[in-house]
Amino acid sequence: MKKNISYQKLSLSFTFVFVFVSFLISGCLNYIQNTSIYPDGSGKMTITYWMKTSEQEFSQVINRIGIFNADSIKHEFTSSFIQIENINVYADTTDSTTHAVIKISFQSIDSLNQTRVFRDALFNLKDGASGQKIFSQFISPIATGFGIDGSKFRVSYIYTFSGEIITHNAQSQDKQSLTWQYSLDELGSGKTISVTFRPYKIKETPVWIYTLSGIVLLVVIFFLFKKKKD
Repeated sequence: MKKNISYQKLSLSFTFVFVFVSFLISGCLNYIQNTSIYPDGSGKMTITYWMKTSEQEFSQVINRIGIFNADSIKHEFTSSFIQIENINVYADTTDSTTHAVIKISFQSIDSLNQTRVFRDALFNLKDGASGQKIFSQFISPIATGFGIDGSKFRVSYIYTFSGEIITHNAQSQDKQSLTWQYSLDELGSGKTISVTFRPYKIKETPVWIYTLSGIVLLVVIFFLFKKKKD
């Protein structure tokens, strides 16, 4: 019976639990969602979050609620739409932080809306103009009342697209990867990730691979001729 009650608390969503724990501990929470989306809409995601805690706080509060408990995390993420690849929970004694790393894969980014843990994310991947795709995700606002300092919470979303990025509202870009990062204060009433990209065709090879192959071929030919002269 106690186990069921614990799961009911978890089903209130990780967002609520994060705020509740931080209210009790006054720690600093960091959340990173790193996602790769393939041309067919499938992909993989790694979620990492950590916070500074003491051993006593961990045993009395965090472990009881379950956000750093592997079994509780598995229950929260279990869905027919998600393949859980790995869950790792560990404590780093060098800086008194506790970490959780969840790795999942999915067949369709839109299907994540049907899962308990992503029920408010509003994932959307739809057709755009001229073979383009338009992707969006909503980052829900998180109330940080009770004197909680929202600047101590950091959330980061990193998306890598298998295609040419046309437009986006990210804060930074590195080739096919885009990054959005906010404190909870900056989230305000919520933020929407928005990206327009042209997916590579399933069998299409990016131009840089052809360029690299050409360079390698030229180097090989050069050394063959050099060896022949010797």
